[in-house]
Amino acid sequence: MPVITFMEALRQALRDAMHADERVFIIGEDVVHYDSAYGVTKGFVKEFGDKRIRDMPIAEAGYAGLGIGAAMNGLRPVVEMMTTNFALLALDMIVNHAAKIHYMFGGQFTVPIVFRLPNGYGQLSATHSQAFDNYYAYIPGLKVVAPGTPYDAKGMMRAAIEDPDPVIFIEHTGIYSVKGEVPEESYTVPIGKSNLLRDGKDVTIVCYGRMTPMVQQAAEKLAEEGIDAAIVDLRTLRPLDMEPVIESFRKTNRAVIATEEWTSVGVGAEIAARLYTEGFDYIDAPIWRVGFDEVPMPYAKNLETAVVPHPESVIDAVKQVLAGKTQRIRQQ
Repeated sequence: MPVITFMEALRQALRDAMHADERVFIIGEDVVHYDSAYGVTKGFVKEFGDKRIRDMPIAEAGYAGLGIGAAMNGLRPVVEMMTTNFALLALDMIVNHAAKIHYMFGGQFTVPIVFRLPNGYGQLSATHSQAFDNYYAYIPGLKVVAPGTPYDAKGMMRAAIEDPDPVIFIEHTGIYSVKGEVPEESYTVPIGKSNLLRDGKDVTIVCYGRMTPMVQQAAEKLAEEGIDAAIVDLRTLRPLDMEPVIESFRKTNRAVIATEEWTSVGVGAEIAARLYTEGFDYIDAPIWRVGFDEVPMPYAKNLETAVVPHPESVIDAVKQVLAGKTQRIRQQ
C-alpha cells in the first residue's frame, strides 16, 4: 500500500466523499481563502467549486447552526472549526441541538453532520492549546472519534460522513505529518471499535490520537529492555469499546492510560474507572495515567515541553506500574 501522511489520508477521505455524494459540502473559516487553516482541503475550491466549499465568518455558533439545519434537511455537511478551542463558542449548537434533535423529535430528524476539530499545541499558549475530548465524549447523542494513524484517519472520516448521527472528529495537528500505509481505494473503519495494535504480556497501554504513535515508540524502547507491552488504540471515545482493553488486561493484569489531556476528570479517568469496575478481578498493580501537567499551557517552549507527555513519560509510567507503585495526581 502507498505510504502517506495523516493529513493526506484526511484529504483523500474528504475528496472521495465529495465525489461520491453531492450532498457533502465543507464550510469553515478560511477553507476557501487559505485552502483551510492547515491545508487539509487545499485545492478543493478549484476542484468542487465555491458552492460546496464555503468560507464562514468568525462566528462558530452561527455556522455550526447552519450546518445542523442543512443536515436536518438531507445534506451531509462537514464543518471545520479552525481549532477545537474555537468550538467552545459553538458548544450550545453542538450539545443542545446537534446531539439532541433526533431524540427530541422522536426520530423524525437525523443530523448527519461532521464537526472537524483540529487540536494540538506548539507555542500557541494557554487558550489555543487545549483538549476538550471529554466534553464531547460526555454527551449522549454525539459520536466522538480520535484516530491516531493515517489508515484510521481515512477510514474513520469516510465512516463519519456516512453516519446518520453527529460526529465529532478530533484530529491532532501534531500527527498531520505522521506517515503510514493507506489503501488508495475508499474504505471505512467502523466507529465504536477499539483496536489492539500490539499484543503483549506485561502491561496494557491504552491510548488514542497523538499518543498512539508516541506509545508505539515507547513500546519499542520497552521491548529492548525485555518489557512486553500491549497497545490498545481506542480510536472512538463515544461509544467506548472496552472489550479489547479488558481482554488485554486479563493477560497483563497491569495498565497505563496515555492521553493528551489534563489527567483529572478526563477520558483517561473514565478508562481507569471502567478497568477497575469491569476488570477488578485481574488487577495486580495500581493503574497509572499519563497526560498533561495540570496547568494552563505555557507559551515558553521549554515549559511547554515540560507540561506535555512524551514517549519517555509512558516508559516511566510502565516501569512504575511494574514496580507496583501508586500514583498521586496533583492539581494546581
